[in-house]
Amino acid sequence: MSQNHSYHLVDYSPWPLTGALGTMTLTMGTVMWFNNSSMTLTLLGLIIILLTMFQWWRDISREGTFQGLHTLTVSKGLRWGMILFIVSEILFFFSFFWSFFHSSLSPSIDIGSLWPPMNIAPFNPFQIPLLNTSILLSSGISITWAHHSILENNHSQATYSLLMTILLGFYFTLLQGYEYMEASFSIYDSVYGSCFYMATGFHGLHVIIGTLFLLICFIRLSMNHFSSSHHFGFEAAAWYWHFVDVVWLFLYISIYWWGS
Repeated sequence: MSQNHSYHLVDYSPWPLTGALGTMTLTMGTVMWFNNSSMTLTLLGLIIILLTMFQWWRDISREGTFQGLHTLTVSKGLRWGMILFIVSEILFFFSFFWSFFHSSLSPSIDIGSLWPPMNIAPFNPFQIPLLNTSILLSSGISITWAHHSILENNHSQATYSLLMTILLGFYFTLLQGYEYMEASFSIYDSVYGSCFYMATGFHGLHVIIGTLFLLICFIRLSMNHFSSSHHFGFEAAAWYWHFVDVVWLFLYISIYWWGS
């Protein structure tokens, strides 16, 4: 059916419904996992969500790459949507920094009026945290390299640099997992443990999401979905990754270095 406007009127899709069902199943499964040590429903929810993600992203890639539905007007709307999403994420992390500085600048008498509290041994900021900082800064350079390579239609360099970024993100996640296993305190250890694990844990989750985002872009790049003039899917992933980098710099300076 022809249309005389540049907007995208989306077709009927089952994926929002399956995504909602998967999210509900995952939530219920997580509660059961915490209380009954049964992961069956959790795994089912994860499978439903992963299958929904695959099908939904496949449809969006088809609409934007082959059907020509992502016009300049639609692309502008997508860009503003991504910008507003990142702004909401900034406010999300702002709440964690607010909590941290509220607790650290005026420590409660309940924790001995000290920061870090007594019996809390914080991480050495010049060991794994500094290594993770260098990893994320390097990944910011490599994702910028990939972006410029796409703008220049240099497919080989874009492939190498994007793969390098994905590997650096995976390496960061491994190091943070190792750091958590070696930690001398847990999320239950006073407000310090709560602030530390909530802030760094949610950042780690964002790194995992960003790495998955870039992995999808790598698959699309290998299938020649991106050109120098049509690659917003990659740009959105790059914006998100730079946001993750900047948040980590604030986390490192405030929680690991100043807060210790």
